[in-house]
Amino acid sequence: MNEFRMLWEQHSAWTRMAITSIVFNLPDEKYTVNRLLRNPLDFGEALKPFYGDTIATNFAELLTKHLTLAADLVKAVIAGDNKKAEELEKNWYKNAEEIATLLGTINPFWSEEEWRRMLFEHLDFVKTEALDMINKDYEASIETYDKLEIQALEMADVMSNGIIKQFPCKFYC
Repeated sequence: MNEFRMLWEQHSAWTRMAITSIVFNLPDEKYTVNRLLRNPLDFGEALKPFYGDTIATNFAELLTKHLTLAADLVKAVIAGDNKKAEELEKNWYKNAEEIATLLGTINPFWSEEEWRRMLFEHLDFVKTEALDMINKDYEASIETYDKLEIQALEMADVMSNGIIKQFPCKFYC
């Protein structure tokens, strides 16, 4: 449980740091984004013992796409390219659908609908957080992050509880 809480917490924190670096054109952007992109690989490693290489790799690839779409979306908004931002946002939500579908099919205790709802909520928080920063509403950005962090831990608990229910002997036998 702690591992998935840590991974979702890192996902949220490094996303915030990457948004900050992109919005403010900080010299650490490349390094921050590279660290953020390690998160999907770490998730893959955590899922591999339960679901094997193929599913773990698929999840990691989908989560990587989620992160790169988010970064590109922030850059498009900053550049004022509304058409590109709309297309990226559409693809970002489509990617969340793909993640929800994958998760909903690999564990009978995970609901695709619940994952879709949680992932869409996550995207809404990330989008709001980025827009708050872009609009220099830093206090609102922090308030949004606080909500995002709680929601990320809820996703971690759903993930952990589903794995524990699906593979009880890996934990209790």
